[in-house]
Amino acid sequence: MPLSSTTFSRPSAAITYQPLSPEHFAAVQRLGNQVHGEGYLNPVVLAQYYQQGIKNGHNAGVVALDSQGLAGFRLAFAPGQWQPDQWCSPQLWQVQQSQVGYFKCNTVRPDLQGAGIGGELLRWSVAAFKAQGALAGVAHLWVQSPGNAAVRYFSKHGGQLVRIHPDKWRQDSLNGYECVRCGFDCHCDAAEMILHIAQD
Repeated sequence: MPLSSTTFSRPSAAITYQPLSPEHFAAVQRLGNQVHGEGYLNPVVLAQYYQQGIKNGHNAGVVALDSQGLAGFRLAFAPGQWQPDQWCSPQLWQVQQSQVGYFKCNTVRPDLQGAGIGGELLRWSVAAFKAQGALAGVAHLWVQSPGNAAVRYFSKHGGQLVRIHPDKWRQDSLNGYECVRCGFDCHCDAAEMILHIAQD
């Protein structure tokens, strides 16, 4: 799949997908903090995440654009360019850690949620992961999302549950991240999930 730019038409809008670039950073930060909570993204971490997504000439970060600007984005880290922490269970992945990418976050503008944009963003990141040598991608999904939508969405696209991690974002909230559900003392659970990437 070419990862330069692709446009999909819907009855009410045309959505264009392209790799994340620095020109998108300001809009990505605004939308990320609007959807996930203030303090979720800042210029320093966003620049770092962008670099972590690039490997072998392929960029795992992707944005969706429409006539109003940023419609959504996915941040993702290339295999070998991120470090599993205490919230990861590599012993359960059945894939070598060096061949696993990380799906950092998937974000769609509220007025466009449910329109299939999240699935297309995921498809772009998976294609980049594959070109970067990944056999799988791991994500932490927000269990308390309304209707458990985050876990249901990732499961729909082939994600498999690895483990539930209570209080995954609590330290982040104590450090200034304002969870949209809990405020500055987050007790949300994360579902660690893995998506195995089909090989040709």
